[in-house]
Amino acid sequence: MQYWLFKSEPNKWSWEQQKAKGEQGEEWDGVRNYQARNFMRTMQIGDRGFFYHSNIGKEVVGIVEVCALAHPDSTTDDPRWECVDIKARHDLPKPVTLAAVKAEESLADMALVTSMRLSVQPVKPEEWEIVCRMGGLDPADI
Repeated sequence: MQYWLFKSEPNKWSWEQQKAKGEQGEEWDGVRNYQARNFMRTMQIGDRGFFYHSNIGKEVVGIVEVCALAHPDSTTDDPRWECVDIKARHDLPKPVTLAAVKAEESLADMALVTSMRLSVQPVKPEEWEIVCRMGGLDPADI
């Protein structure tokens, strides 16, 4: 299993909206960055990700699961752009702020710190475990 971080501005697409989509999930559409698109192309069904509110809040608020492999992005006719579908799995009992991530020395190399503008990012297994614990979840239960 691989781990990811998906960034969304909560005034455009919030964690509450993601949860409302239920088991069906929703396209992670509108990504127009080749590196982020290429990350989505490598995702597998069942991969887990952090749902991160960017700009407003700047915090990890939930856990999502990839529920559909990369496919054409329905928001464009341009065949270069693809997306995956994700569904909500868990709220983080305690949202993990960007400030908290930056303050955690063991997360200094996390893409959220080093590649802040990238909307879809890989997360290393050890980073996944640390952020889950910071948010009040046992990674073994997810």
